[in-house]
Amino acid sequence: MLPFRTRLAPSPTGFLHLGNARTFLVNWWMARAAGGTVVLRIEDLDRSRVKEGFVERQIEDLRWLGLDWDEGPLLQSTRLDRYAAAFERLRALGLAYPCVCSRREIRAAAGAPHAEDEGPTYPGTCRGRFPDEAAARETRGGAPAWRFVTPDDEFRFDDRVRGEVRARPARSGGDFVLRTVDGIWSYQLAVAVDDAETGITEVVRGDDLVPSTPRQLALLRALELPAPRYAHLPLVLDGAGARLAKRRGDTELATLRERGVDPEEVVAFLARHSGVDDAGARLAAAAGVGRFSLDRLPRSPVSLRSLPWSA
Repeated sequence: MLPFRTRLAPSPTGFLHLGNARTFLVNWWMARAAGGTVVLRIEDLDRSRVKEGFVERQIEDLRWLGLDWDEGPLLQSTRLDRYAAAFERLRALGLAYPCVCSRREIRAAAGAPHAEDEGPTYPGTCRGRFPDEAAARETRGGAPAWRFVTPDDEFRFDDRVRGEVRARPARSGGDFVLRTVDGIWSYQLAVAVDDAETGITEVVRGDDLVPSTPRQLALLRALELPAPRYAHLPLVLDGAGARLAKRRGDTELATLRERGVDPEEVVAFLARHSGVDDAGARLAAAAGVGRFSLDRLPRSPVSLRSLPWSA
């Protein structure tokens, strides 16, 4: 087996919250227990949504939790040439085509698509519609977006949490965007290329991103790049049962830091909700190495109905 390599991949479009923290801790615990490598990757593709100073704040949040990394920070905004090279290869293979459909739908492609954000399957309106980019540009009156020709195949992968997963991305989402009309590379393309080219062997993320996995596998197969193993964690939800967003103060790491909350109390809280039964009231991140196991990870979402540090 290849040496264990994982990534922490925050997006500087908002504050990190407890759901992010649990995912990062699990990644870190697994890597450190395996004697592996942790890569810090900043997913800052859509510069219009990146908030000034948030890269530095998120790095401070991670260090406050007690996490470190061996490589990085690697900013996606510095790797645009790598995404362009992958895109040109797909074009040469006849697996990309220009699209003049809904700007709103196309614009959304730069961010990580969560399960509840899944819209209707794209019907392939522009597939085969234009002989070249110039024709699409003339129809739209500007630069078109580009979509991937999603194969009508079933993709299977062994999820380390969910077991075998099977999906046909062509029938659940359809041909997805590779590049937006604004020239922004999509989340799917950038993540697939980054994971392969930086040698990531383990992708550990929330299970709202399960639909992204077969799409990324389709890209990796087309580009003849290696695929990592996947582990999709049950989500951390707010008290109403909704996915945590980056706007609730008592779940934001920056707010907890400012309030003087003990980070070891936060780590212990997240460890108890990750199957570490002997976490106690306080736990340093490093002390959780060897105690965490995916086998003991709860298979149900974590609901934050009450927080020990809330007033």
